[in-house]
Amino acid sequence: MQTNPRATRKEWTAFAVLMLPLLLVSMDVSVLYFAIPEISADLAPSGTQQLWIFDIYAFVLAGLLMTMGAVGDRIGRRRLLLFGATAFGAASLVAAYANSAETLIAARAVLGIGGATLMPSTLAIVRTLFRDAGQRAKAIGMWQGVLVAGVALGSVLSGVLVEYFRWGSVFLVNLPAMVLLLVLAPVLIPESRDPRPGRFDLPSVPLSMAAVLPLVWGLKEMPSEGAELPYIASIAVGLVFAALFVHRQRTAASPMISPDLFRGRGRAFGAAVSLNLISSLTMMGSAYFTTQYLQSVLGKSAMEAALWALLPSVLIGFAAPVATVLVQRGMDRAHVVATGFAVSACGYGLLALTGTSSLWLVLAGAGVLASGAVIVGSQLTDLALGAAPPEKAGTASSLLETGQEFGGAMGMALLGSIGNTVYRNNIPDTAPAEARETLTGAVATAGHLPARTGDALLATAREAFTTGMHVAAVTGAVLLLVAAALAAVTLKGVQQRGDHVQQNAEQAESSSLSGV
Repeated sequence: MQTNPRATRKEWTAFAVLMLPLLLVSMDVSVLYFAIPEISADLAPSGTQQLWIFDIYAFVLAGLLMTMGAVGDRIGRRRLLLFGATAFGAASLVAAYANSAETLIAARAVLGIGGATLMPSTLAIVRTLFRDAGQRAKAIGMWQGVLVAGVALGSVLSGVLVEYFRWGSVFLVNLPAMVLLLVLAPVLIPESRDPRPGRFDLPSVPLSMAAVLPLVWGLKEMPSEGAELPYIASIAVGLVFAALFVHRQRTAASPMISPDLFRGRGRAFGAAVSLNLISSLTMMGSAYFTTQYLQSVLGKSAMEAALWALLPSVLIGFAAPVATVLVQRGMDRAHVVATGFAVSACGYGLLALTGTSSLWLVLAGAGVLASGAVIVGSQLTDLALGAAPPEKAGTASSLLETGQEFGGAMGMALLGSIGNTVYRNNIPDTAPAEARETLTGAVATAGHLPARTGDALLATAREAFTTGMHVAAVTGAVLLLVAAALAAVTLKGVQQRGDHVQQNAEQAESSSLSGV
């Protein structure tokens, strides 16, 4: 059996360069948190336009991930990476100097297109750079940590930049990294593609977007707006198109997503995607509560809340390397993943114990939960890439990341709706209408009431929100424990390092590289 070559300093340097766009793409999800007041003052967007400034990036990103993963397998992942970096950099420049809300929305949409090319490309290229399974597992653990940390870092960075510079600076920080990527990628990163991709299935592109976009929109809106008919209808439409998309992939001569990914050894890939979705669901569901808790229950300013929220990231840096070492020393991957889910469940257990003044307990719970999620994510990502054929690395990466987007939206919808329902049931009918809807509404309303009345309303609302967080946390913990049991069963017997196959697969991979 052929021995896989170990990566050298060149490959690790290329990996470090790849982490720059990954960090920026994940940061752009949250980079507008503190910039929006200045944007509103400067561009005067309508309420609808302000929502689109926030949401268009994530919607376009989610809708195009599968398409771009398949495109990268066909035209070359490095080529797609360079295209994405160019688009991301150009759109960042336009966004930084936008003179109207419409221009900023359009620039954010192009940023989403760039992000959809960069994310699957970086992960697929990791599969190419690190052919030794142990090194690949270590690299994927770092990749997962950067992805999670970027979301937390984005809000803090935007707060610091807006404090001292114009709001456009939150986009200008993207430019040096993209220029560096464009200069170094052709030198350090080998090109790779599927040597026999077949024809590109164009009808699958609108079908995939018609499935993803309505589902993500409906799931994102339900926690704050409730189970209203438009959101239920949007989810139903998305599910119909999802069924049509799956049918197309099963019957087309050259489908965008090969069903072979889920057959035979691909069953490990399917299990990894499904379990990773559950992990993302619980992770984003917890973020919905912890961010509101820091600001509206503890009364922290947005900047203070963002800085405190960085503390749990310290634990994340240790989680993935520890999990990788355990697997490489012979511990069954199924047990490591199940343990990661159990750790996350403990994090939810801590959140279920919080009162209305439990800063350190909430931070500890968020840190433990995130650490478990990184353990799960790093191992499942390594397993999925190892189980997928090397020539389908871009498609496999995009499916994983699309599952994460769905999981995040579902977490917001499920756990957010549970928390909001409990909140509304615990607010007295005599409270003002706005206060009965959300804790944020209660905080805003209390500021216009006499001191004693406002304080009483705030105390009641904060207690109701904390109770809702408790119920959602218990629900999340149960889901995670079920996922732990599923992981222990479905991943049992999977190869420790997730290598796809044997010598013939490695020879196929070698033939798909044009820069080695």
